[in-house]
Amino acid sequence: MSRRAGSAGPRTLAFVESPVQLLNVLEWAHAHARAPEHEPGAGLTLVVLSPTDPMTRGQLRRMAELAREEGHEVRWEEARGGPLAPFQTIGGLAGMLRKADRIVLGDPFSRYVQLLLTITRARALVVVDDGTATMEFVAQLAGGERLVRWHRKGGRPGPRDLVFAPVSAVARRRLTPSGHHRVEIFSSMPMAQPPTDVTVTANSFAWTRGRFGPPRITKGADMVGTSLVETGVVDGDRYLEAVRSLAKAHGATRYFAHRRESTDKLHRLAVETGLEIVRPDLPLELIARRGPVGRTILSFPSTVVHTLPLALSGTEVRVAVCDIDPEWLTRTASPRAQGFLSGVTGSARDVHRLSAVTAV
Repeated sequence: MSRRAGSAGPRTLAFVESPVQLLNVLEWAHAHARAPEHEPGAGLTLVVLSPTDPMTRGQLRRMAELAREEGHEVRWEEARGGPLAPFQTIGGLAGMLRKADRIVLGDPFSRYVQLLLTITRARALVVVDDGTATMEFVAQLAGGERLVRWHRKGGRPGPRDLVFAPVSAVARRRLTPSGHHRVEIFSSMPMAQPPTDVTVTANSFAWTRGRFGPPRITKGADMVGTSLVETGVVDGDRYLEAVRSLAKAHGATRYFAHRRESTDKLHRLAVETGLEIVRPDLPLELIARRGPVGRTILSFPSTVVHTLPLALSGTEVRVAVCDIDPEWLTRTASPRAQGFLSGVTGSARDVHRLSAVTAV
């Protein structure tokens, strides 16, 4: 168990905005505590920059409970609770930021996090996984590019992007190793060409496997939802047809909803496919490890095709990923969308790859 953040010694601040980010901070803390260079007095304070989405908030509160059970201090910030909330949040964190020796963050693309990075003087920065976005972050950092989320890349910067550009540029410099600070990436994602001088540590989900399971395995199949419709990448009607075809072909009965999937879309899926819609109260890696879980887990290209095989290592569960047909993409999808999604699938280890299903 980790020591309290009030202990003597170096201070570590972690900023998270999603349940998966918080899970990966716990995985990093677990791996760091076992490392030979770990300093016993180092304390970790988790700062939750709470979003407004009810499902995400619910999962974050459950994850915060787990973090406290592990001995970490958790600070919940209503960071988006009104027009003055960002100023109050940043003002309240400024002192801690200046004193911290290490900053752990889950989303380097977040404007909130980028603003916080302009304040800190920490000599060590750690980026933990925020899903497939980590792959894009690594590629952009290695290529000296500006930080832009993959599904927005290719479009023209908006007015807010231009106003925020100086802050983003400073954050990018802070995330680039120098003689003044070091950078670590803690990830379960494949990295063909990590940035120069960045330390890459593999996330094997050791904490998850030790904390939960092994799960009871059922005979059927489960399906994992995606927010590709909500982010404007995949057409909603095409997605529904693909889910229906995939469920029929593999005998899936449950659909684990992504926390960002809309209520209307999920209702339509339930009515038109007959799938049981499950809204998980924890990240899927923990839900699957806790069980019960289907012998086959079906997914479209997403983070879980990389993380679930690790979390379920040693079990008989098979993860199968279905490619995204180019015809499913919306007219407004980023020009890089198809290549990025194919890369997510193609680089996944220990998964069974399915061809794109034909709509029926």
